[in-house]
Amino acid sequence: MKNYVVYANRNGERFNSTEYETGFLRFLYHTFIGRLFLKFFASKLVANASHWYMNRRMSMKKVKKTIEKHNIDMSLYDLENPKCYNDFFLRNLKELKFDNNPNSFISPCDSKLMVRTISDDLIFTVKKSEYNVKEILKNDELAGEYKDGLILIFRLTVDDYHHYIYIDDGTKTKNVKIKGVLHTTQPIAIHSRKVYHQNSREYTILKTKNFGDVIFMEVGAMCVGKIENLHQEHEFKRGEEKGKFQFGGSTIILFVKKNVVKIDDDIIKNSNDGIETIVKVGMKIGEKMVD
Repeated sequence: MKNYVVYANRNGERFNSTEYETGFLRFLYHTFIGRLFLKFFASKLVANASHWYMNRRMSMKKVKKTIEKHNIDMSLYDLENPKCYNDFFLRNLKELKFDNNPNSFISPCDSKLMVRTISDDLIFTVKKSEYNVKEILKNDELAGEYKDGLILIFRLTVDDYHHYIYIDDGTKTKNVKIKGVLHTTQPIAIHSRKVYHQNSREYTILKTKNFGDVIFMEVGAMCVGKIENLHQEHEFKRGEEKGKFQFGGSTIILFVKKNVVKIDDDIIKNSNDGIETIVKVGMKIGEKMVD
C-alpha cells in the first residue's frame, strides 16, 4: 500500500514522497492478531536488540545506502571515522546557524512542519497515533491554557539533523516523561481514531523571554523513546542544544499560547492545504506578535 506525503520548501516548490506500508505492517496495525504480535515487536527486548545492532560496526553497511537514497549532503556535517550507524545518525553540523533576532520564532530542528490552531475538537496524527491536545499531554489543566493557540508538529526523517535546540533565551521546568501505551485488545479503528497505541514522549515548559510559556515535547518510539535531553531545570540561551534523538522515528511538538506568535504565511498556507513545509534548525518560521 502506498501513502503519499506532500511537502514544500520555503521557495514554494512541492515534492511528493511515497511511503510504503508493507503487508506485514498492515497485518500488525490493522488486524486483531497482528496487534498481539505488535506487542512483542514494540517490546523493550526488540527495541534493545535494534539499539544493539545500530551501535555495532556491522550496521555501517546501511550508511552508504541511506546517504544515496535520501541524497544527504555530508559536506555539511562533521563526521570522521564513524564506527556504526548511530554515529552517522547522530552526526553533528559543522556550523549551526540560527536567526538571532529576538522577535523571530525559530525552528528547533530540521523537519517537515505542520501547524494547526488548538481547539477542543482538534485531532492530529503523530507516528501512526491520533491524539487531541489533552491526550498527548495527559494534563487537562495545562492543555486548557493553550486553547486557541498553536500546535507546531515537526516530523523528522532520516535525512534530517537529529539534534534540537532551544528557540529563545529563558528557563525550563523539569522534564515530564510519559510512557508509551499499547492497547492490543481494543476494537480495530482503521476508519476512525487510531487509539490502540500511544508513543513514548517527554515534555517541559520553556519560560521564554520573548514568547511566554512554550511547551516543548519530544515524541520517540513507543516503548523505548530514544530521547536524550541534556537538562532538567536549566537556564538556556537561544540556539543552545537541548537534546537529540537516537535512531528511531522522532517528532518534536511545540505548543504556543494564543496571540503570541504569527507563523509565516507560506507555512500557514501549506498547513491549511495539508502540506508539510521543510524547515531547518534555527530558521525563522514566525515572529512575535506586537500588542
